[in-house]
Amino acid sequence: MTAPIPVVVAGALGRMGAEVIKAVVGAEDCCLVGAIDNTPGKEGADVGLELGLGELEVAVTADFEGCLCAVSQSVRDSGSGAVLVDFTHPSVVYEHTRAAIAYGVHPVIGTTGLSPEQLNDLTEFSAKASVGGAVIPNFSVGMVLLQQAAAAAARFYDHAELTELHHNRKADAPSGTCIKTAELMEELGKSFNPEEVDEHESLAGCRGGQRDSGLRLHSVRLPGLVAHQEVMFGAPGETYTLRHDTIDRSAYMPGVLLTVRKVGSLGSLVYGLERLI
Repeated sequence: MTAPIPVVVAGALGRMGAEVIKAVVGAEDCCLVGAIDNTPGKEGADVGLELGLGELEVAVTADFEGCLCAVSQSVRDSGSGAVLVDFTHPSVVYEHTRAAIAYGVHPVIGTTGLSPEQLNDLTEFSAKASVGGAVIPNFSVGMVLLQQAAAAAARFYDHAELTELHHNRKADAPSGTCIKTAELMEELGKSFNPEEVDEHESLAGCRGGQRDSGLRLHSVRLPGLVAHQEVMFGAPGETYTLRHDTIDRSAYMPGVLLTVRKVGSLGSLVYGLERLI
């Protein structure tokens, strides 16, 4: 029998972190060994009791590096590499990813907000350390299919705009998923949305953010939303619309577990779920 994969979850008491812990606890080939969260008053609490899962004998800690260090040391003798699943905040995701690699813990990063420069730096660092990792803007298989369809459609349309819609507690805009979709469409090397009028915004920003390729990205933040994305293409006499709606965060868990299972075999950092399926 192969030893279960040791998993640490950062952002353990958040909405995504809680779903990840439920998924890890329910997976026979995974074992929860750490729960990191800085919610006031929760230090030392059993994360299972906090999430209504029963006692898991894993205490919540706010000491990120201390937890990674302890986990790294405890699994070193077992021969199985530990995995960090991070759903925290854009302001700390770079430091978290780099620290995980430094401790030999494979990072699986669902937190968005990393810049292209940071991604390049982390990729180089992980390759030098020979610690595989994955930065996944969206763990939904359906979203990967939408992105592939958008990249294919971009060959035939010169006009396209992207709109992403999320709950109003999302910290970054546009979403990492939307940026990734635009990047895949831009791999053709073409420009989009050629100017046909001298456009003027009477309200600054109402036309969205414009990338160097000409693609425009729009962000909507409202309570009641989970995660949604639409790519609309236009041509004379027609429009073509691709849309993906996440109804519940459980939709991400198959992708999370797939990444947890594969990340240990990677030689460096990969970006995007499509690299793993």
